[in-house]
Amino acid sequence: MGRLKVAFVAAECAPFAKTGGLGDVVGALAAALGRIGDDVRVILPRYRSIQGLPGGGPVIATLDGGTVREAVLASGVTVWMIDRPDLFDRAGLYQDEKGHDYSDNALRFGWFGKVAAQLVGADGPLAWKADVVHAHDWHAGLVPLWTRLAGNGPASVQTIHNMAFQGCFPADTVRLLGLPPDIYRPDGAEFYGHLSFLKAGLYYSDAVTTVSPGYAEEITTPEFGFGLEGLLQTRRDDLSGILNGIDVDEWDPARDPWIGRAYDGDHLGGKVVNKTLLQQALGLPAEADTPLCAMVSRMTWQKGSDIVLDLADRLIGAGAQLILLGSGERTLEQAATALAARHPSSVAVRIGFDEALAHRMEAGADVFLMPSRFEPCGLNQMYSQRYGTPPVVRATGGLRDTVIPYGGEETLESATGFVFEDSSADGLWQALASALALYRRKDAWLRIQRNGMRRDFGWGHSARQYRTIYEKLVARKEKR
Repeated sequence: MGRLKVAFVAAECAPFAKTGGLGDVVGALAAALGRIGDDVRVILPRYRSIQGLPGGGPVIATLDGGTVREAVLASGVTVWMIDRPDLFDRAGLYQDEKGHDYSDNALRFGWFGKVAAQLVGADGPLAWKADVVHAHDWHAGLVPLWTRLAGNGPASVQTIHNMAFQGCFPADTVRLLGLPPDIYRPDGAEFYGHLSFLKAGLYYSDAVTTVSPGYAEEITTPEFGFGLEGLLQTRRDDLSGILNGIDVDEWDPARDPWIGRAYDGDHLGGKVVNKTLLQQALGLPAEADTPLCAMVSRMTWQKGSDIVLDLADRLIGAGAQLILLGSGERTLEQAATALAARHPSSVAVRIGFDEALAHRMEAGADVFLMPSRFEPCGLNQMYSQRYGTPPVVRATGGLRDTVIPYGGEETLESATGFVFEDSSADGLWQALASALALYRRKDAWLRIQRNGMRRDFGWGHSARQYRTIYEKLVARKEKR
């Protein structure tokens, strides 16, 4: 099959709009598909925070009260930003300055999805027509529905980045958005008395994907399906788990401009320098032989931040240092800050997010912690392996798919990190204790570091898997 035209519809795309991994994934996957020959256009809202467009970007279309402006990513991927100031000219993407969700998010993203579907559909205003429209997360969940209603549009794919966020709004949202009343039923987009944007995407799309094979299995169970496991079970034949990749140019210790000393798997001396610089920058004793554990994450229950705090005294008692970077639930932020105040020579905490510090932590730490209770894919465990910082992760979702566990001498040839099952301080400690013991054996530790640094976490393989799905959908549509 020749070159495909693929429209990505998403609320985020780095570097224009990003609050987390979604923005990174959308931008990187679009670029990877472009490298294998497809014509990908990314559609997102034009938020106030988007800068750097000369003259605001040229207007290429006017549609349903909004304008569509064009920009181009550094990768060469074209971005179409849907501009409607009364909905998107605001301080934040989803929340106000106080961290409260905007009360009209249903209208904001419902309208966005409708216009995006119209823009690239068969009856849209542009000469460019999509073969496939690919909706990312709940914000774009109505796109497959609007595409289905049009009847003659492109094939559609819905990707789940995190089942915990479903875009559920009051039933009256159906009328507010001008949707047909008959879509509001259990065998449709209704979800326990609400309209669920994500359920609409899962029900009306031609294919469903999520961001790792492990998570694709987990979301068909009550523990991880958040009430939609039944629908996903009925769509097993259309459900695929495709592992996210990482930007191997941005996250490369041999070329990283954020870190103090470049290094690679054959020359790890630079990592020791980065450790010293990190300890000094955070006010910790610069002790080369003291194991330094790091965590960069939202401080939430999902990420297991409370588990790390619960075992922190045990970790310090074992002679290790701990650094934490992130923000989230106020009680966890306060507990982390109090921990650092009690142990100023062993613990450093930075509340908020700092991209440069995140890179320096990956380069300078000895061990990276990711005790997530659930994790659709995760990126930091891949960054960590690339930086020779063996991760300690819980066996869930993409963490299980991407970390090869150490399990004794016979696994040293392949292991890249440490994996535990029980979501508790004791479970994490068992894996951490194994890591700290191996850290004292420098030759064994070096082998695990190099195993991880040799792995390929780029987007090429994932892009080809998505391409295979697109080809099947387009071929199926052509036969109808």
